[in-house]
Amino acid sequence: MIRPFKKHQQMVHALQSGASIAAQSTAAPPEPSSDTESGQEYAALRVLLHDNLRTLSDVQSIEARNPMKVEMARHFAPWIEGALKAGEQGLAAQDEILVTNMIWAIDYRDFDYALTLAAHVLKYNLVLPERYKRTPACFVAEEIATIALDQHEAVCLEHLIQTRTLVDGADMPDPVMAKLLKAIGRAWERRAESFDAAADNAPAGGKAAYLDEALTQLKRAFELDRTVGVKKDIERTERALKAATLAADQDL
Repeated sequence: MIRPFKKHQQMVHALQSGASIAAQSTAAPPEPSSDTESGQEYAALRVLLHDNLRTLSDVQSIEARNPMKVEMARHFAPWIEGALKAGEQGLAAQDEILVTNMIWAIDYRDFDYALTLAAHVLKYNLVLPERYKRTPACFVAEEIATIALDQHEAVCLEHLIQTRTLVDGADMPDPVMAKLLKAIGRAWERRAESFDAAADNAPAGGKAAYLDEALTQLKRAFELDRTVGVKKDIERTERALKAATLAADQDL
C-alpha cells in the first residue's frame, strides 16, 4: 500500500515531468530527464514496472494475470494521475508506465480507464514498447474490437464509439479498422434488438434508426476488407431494417 505522502509526491513529480508539446507535433515527446526529481521518480517506478512484467511473464494463465494487473496498477495510479493533469496543461513526456497501464486496463476490461489513458497517449503521440509492433491507435482499435467480437457483453456500444472517435484519422491497416466497424455494427444491431419505443432515449427514427446505423458501419467494414466476415450481417440487417421500416409505416 502506498503511503499518502508518497502518493502525493508521485503525482506532483509526474505533473512536473512533462515538456510543453506543440499543438501540431507528431513526434513522440522525450522521457522525463534523469537529472530531475521527476525523472528519478520515473526511473524508480520503471524498475517496479519491469519487476511486475517479469512476475507476469512467469504466469501462463491469462485469466490469472488480469487480477494481478489490477493490483499492480494501483501502485502507478498517483503517477498516472499527475501525468494526466500535466496533459490537461499541454505537457507530456514519453511514459512507459502510463502506456503499459493503458494496455493492462484493456486486458482487465476497465475501458473507461483504458480510453482515458488512450486519449492522452494518442494526443501526445506516445509510443508503445517495441515488442507490440503496432502504433497505439492500431493497438487500441484492434484489441478492443477483438474483445467486443469475442465477448460482446464485455464492451458496450458507447466504448466502441469512443474508440472509433479516438482513432479517427489515424493510419492503420484497413482490416483493423474494418474489424472495429464490424464490432460497432453488431453492437448497433443488438441495440436495435432490445429497442423499447417507450424509453425516454428512444431515437426519433425508432428501431429503424439503430438498424440503419448498424448497416452503415457494416457496409463500410466490407468496403475496407471484403474478408472481414460481415456479408451475412449485412443481409440480416437489411431484412430487419426493411421489416422495421414497414412496421413503422403501418403505425402511421
